Amino acid sequence: MSLPEFDVSGQKVLIVGAGRGIGKGIALAFAEAGADVAIASLTETTVGQVAKEIRSMGGVALPVTGDATKASGMDKIAFEVLAEFGHIDTLVTCVGDSIRKPVAKLPGSDEEGMTEDDWNRVVNINLTEAFQACRAIGPHMLERSQGSVINISGWASFRGRPGYSAYDAAKAGVMRFTETVAQEWAPYGVRVNAVAPGSFPDPEQMSAEAYAERQESAKDRIPLRRMGNLKEPGYLCVFLASPAASYVTGQTWAVDGGISIKQP
Repeated sequence: MSLPEFDVSGQKVLIVGAGRGIGKGIALAFAEAGADVAIASLTETTVGQVAKEIRSMGGVALPVTGDATKASGMDKIAFEVLAEFGHIDTLVTCVGDSIRKPVAKLPGSDEEGMTEDDWNRVVNINLTEAFQACRAIGPHMLERSQGSVINISGWASFRGRPGYSAYDAAKAGVMRFTETVAQEWAPYGVRVNAVAPGSFPDPEQMSAEAYAERQESAKDRIPLRRMGNLKEPGYLCVFLASPAASYVTGQTWAVDGGISIKQP
């Protein structure tokens, strides 16, 4: 027996930041669920590889490129996807990156403090990209009076850590941005939620030895004693895009093995 409320087959889904890592996992999950997937990234190589993998599964994949942190780049992505798909049912914003630096050089340390460029780069990649995507795709969804937006935040949105001020602030900003846009768009039938992943390293981006070391260290750090598999945030995104989540908006959902509730 299957529940039709969980069906997303035939949906047109745009995933911004799907060339690697968690974004790639989300794209694969939606493709396996029967959605047509547009995958956006900075480079043709990364989205081309993901598109090839989806097509090998028998799915529909549309690779597009553009800088999602800038209006011109995001507008290009939106134009190309709408021209090909005709409409967008679900938008996922998943661009992200971080650096580890103190705000200012600490006494007794040789590590320099964060520069203005460091700060702007990290905040733009993790927070501004969500704004740009919602700004570009929002009018289309509002005009149709339907749609689901899923912003990828991070467990860092619940807890700050030394050395990650820009990243953690940006991820917390994604959570508040999600709550605000959800309230603005709810009267028009558009839902906006966020997913906050924990540790999801991409095994294709590291050696087998490094991946095994990360997996072993997770036993001491993460309550569920393992790192996440790339598609696990995608399974939650599929739910949030489905009719089963039609009464859910403005929420940030952690999928992190319990690390965000672990006591220091």
